[in-house]
Amino acid sequence: MASLNTLRTKYGIILSVVIILALLAFIISLGPEMGFGSNDPKVGEINGDKISYTEYLNEYETVKGFTGAAESTDAEADALATATWRSLITKHLFTPSLQQMGLGVTEKERMTMISGEHLSQAYYSAFADPTTGAYDIQAVTSFLAQVASMPEYQSMWTYMNEQAVAERLMSKYMGLVKAGSYVNKLEVAQGVTAANESRDGRMVVLPYTNVDNASVEISDAEINNYYNAHKHLYTKLPYRAISYVVFDIEPTSDDMLEIEKKAKTMGEEFAAAEDIRAFVRKNMGAVATAYVSAAQLSEEEQVLLNGEQYGPVLKSNEWVMSRAIDTKMAPDSLGLSHIVLDATQTELADSLYNALQAGADFAEAARAHSGYAASAQMGGEIGVVPFAALTPELAEPLATAKKGDIVKVTVSGVTQLIKVTRTDAAKKHVLIGSISIPVEASSATRRDVHNVASIFSVDGKGSLDKFNAAASAAAVTPRVARLPQGERSVAGLDSSHEIVRWAYGADVQDISEIFTIGNSYVIAMLTGIDDTEHMAVSEVSAIIRETLMRDKKFEALKAKLAGSNIDEVAKSAGVEVTPFSNVKMNDYGVAMLPLEPHVAGSIANTTVTGQLSAPVKGYSNAVVFVVDAINKAEAQTAEAEKVRQQATLENNALQMASIALQNMGDIQDLRGQYF
Repeated sequence: MASLNTLRTKYGIILSVVIILALLAFIISLGPEMGFGSNDPKVGEINGDKISYTEYLNEYETVKGFTGAAESTDAEADALATATWRSLITKHLFTPSLQQMGLGVTEKERMTMISGEHLSQAYYSAFADPTTGAYDIQAVTSFLAQVASMPEYQSMWTYMNEQAVAERLMSKYMGLVKAGSYVNKLEVAQGVTAANESRDGRMVVLPYTNVDNASVEISDAEINNYYNAHKHLYTKLPYRAISYVVFDIEPTSDDMLEIEKKAKTMGEEFAAAEDIRAFVRKNMGAVATAYVSAAQLSEEEQVLLNGEQYGPVLKSNEWVMSRAIDTKMAPDSLGLSHIVLDATQTELADSLYNALQAGADFAEAARAHSGYAASAQMGGEIGVVPFAALTPELAEPLATAKKGDIVKVTVSGVTQLIKVTRTDAAKKHVLIGSISIPVEASSATRRDVHNVASIFSVDGKGSLDKFNAAASAAAVTPRVARLPQGERSVAGLDSSHEIVRWAYGADVQDISEIFTIGNSYVIAMLTGIDDTEHMAVSEVSAIIRETLMRDKKFEALKAKLAGSNIDEVAKSAGVEVTPFSNVKMNDYGVAMLPLEPHVAGSIANTTVTGQLSAPVKGYSNAVVFVVDAINKAEAQTAEAEKVRQQATLENNALQMASIALQNMGDIQDLRGQYF
C-alpha cells in the first residue's frame, strides 16, 4: 500500500494540471493577438512529428509526477525539462524506429514485465516498496483496480506502459547489436602481441616551433578548401547571440543601518513577547519541526537551554534571533517498535492497545496487523531513534515514556501504537522558534537602480554601438552569451528563462525589457541569429589555419630528418638523440613527448629493429626513430584478451548504435521560445 499511496501523492497534481491546461487552451486559442500563430504552438519537431505546446506541458507534468522530481531550483527544473524532452524523443523517434526495424513487444511479454517475471524498471520504479526495495505486485493490483474510475491513474498507467515497451524494445535492439559484435582470432592475437610486447630505441625530435610562423603562408583559399572538405566536423545547433548588462541591486550603507536598527528593535520585542510561537509566526519566522539537544546547538546558542534569547546577530547576510518555545527533559535516543494503522481503524487500534497493555505479544501483533510491511516483518521494530528526529506530536508522549511503555498517537491520518524498548538518561531539549531579517536593498534603493536601468534601456536602443556606449555611461560592462537551441538559461544567471524566451522571439538589435533576475536587473540586446547547420568558416578559420600550418611545418622539417642512420640525422639537424623504452601499443606518448599518440603508435607497430623510420607527423613534433629492441613478456593470455576485447567491442558498438538511432530522425528543439 505504501507504493499506492506514493502514486496518489505523485499524481494528485494532475487534477490541478487539468484545470491549468484548460485555461492554457483558452489563452492560446486567442491566436495571433496573443503572440501565437496557431491554436497550439510548435515547441519542437521530432522525426517529422510536431511537438505542440500542450503535448510538451502534458509530458512535463507526467514525468514530474512519475519521478517525483522537484523544480525548486534552476538545476532541478533544467533536469526535469531534459527528462521530458528525452521522453518525447523516445515516444516519437526511438519506439517507432525500432518498430519499423521489425522489433515489437507482445502483450504476453508486457504481462511478464508487470508480474515481475521479467521485471521492467518502469513498473519497478512505481511499485517497489520504498523501504525494502522489493517489488510489490499487490500494489500493482490495487492500483489497476482504480484505473478505470480515476483519469489521473489512467494517465499514469499509459505512461508506465509506454516506458516499459520502449525499455524492452531498446533492450532487444541492444541485444542484437551485442550479438553482432564478434572478436576474431586474428584480433585476439594482435591484442596479445600489443599487450606483451614493448619497444626500446632512440629518436630525433624536431618541434614545429623550430619553423617561424611568419615563414609559413596560409591563404584564404586553402582555408576554404579545407573547410569544404571537412565540413562535417563543424556541425552546430542553431543559436541566438546576445549582449547584456547587469545592474546589481545591493543594499546601501543607509539600508544596512536601517535593517540593523529594525533587527535590534524586533529583538527587544521578541525578548518581551509572552507568546513566543505567536510572535514568531506573526513576524514570518519558523518554528522548528523537532526538539534539539545541547549537542546540536552551537556554543553561542547554548543560552537557549537556559531560557535566554539568542541574537539578534548578523550571520550569512541576515539578522537572526531565536527563543525556546518549549523545554523537555527527554532521552537523547529511544529504542522503539510500532504498529501502523489507518486512522479510521479506531476499533482495532483501541482493541490492540488494550491487549498490549494487558501483556499481549507486541511483535506478533505487529506482524499480524501493522500496515507498514517493512517493520511489520521484524515484529514492528524500528531501532534506535534520536529524540531530535521526532516531530512534536510524537515527542510529547515519548519524552517521559519509560522502557516497556506503550503509547497511542494519531498524526496525519495514521495511528501508531509505539512501544519503548530502551531509553537513555533524560537531558534537556528545546523546541526553538526563530526569526530572520535578510540584509537586502530597500525599496528606495531598488527604485534608484531601476531608474538607472530604465535610462540605459532608452539610451542603448538602436544599435550595438549605442548599447555599448550606454553601458560605458552607466559604468557597467556588457557581457555576451550564445544561446543554442534547447538552452533554458543564460550561463551565470539563475532563473533566466525569460531572457532565453525573449531572445528566440526578437530581431537583431532589439533591446529587451528590464528583467528581474535574482537580485539584479538585466537588459539584453539580440546581436545575432544563426539557424545554419554548420559553423561559419570565419568561426573555425583559426583552428584550420593551425592545422594547415602544422602540415606545412612538418613538410619543411622532413628535409632536416633525412639521413642514413639516427646519429647522422641528429648531427645534421643539430639536436641530440633521445632514448625511449617500454613503448606499447596503447601508449599516448613516448619519453619526453607525453601527448604524441601517433608517434607512440608508429613505434609500437614497428616490427624491424635497427632500421631508421620515415619521418612521423606528430601533433607538435616531427620525429624519426630507430627501434633497437622488441621485448616480449607474458602479461596477457589469449583468453583474457578475448574477454577484454569483446567487452570493449560491445561497449563501443552499443554507444554507436545509440547515436545511430538518435540520428535516424531530425530533432528540432524550439522550447527556448516558450519556456
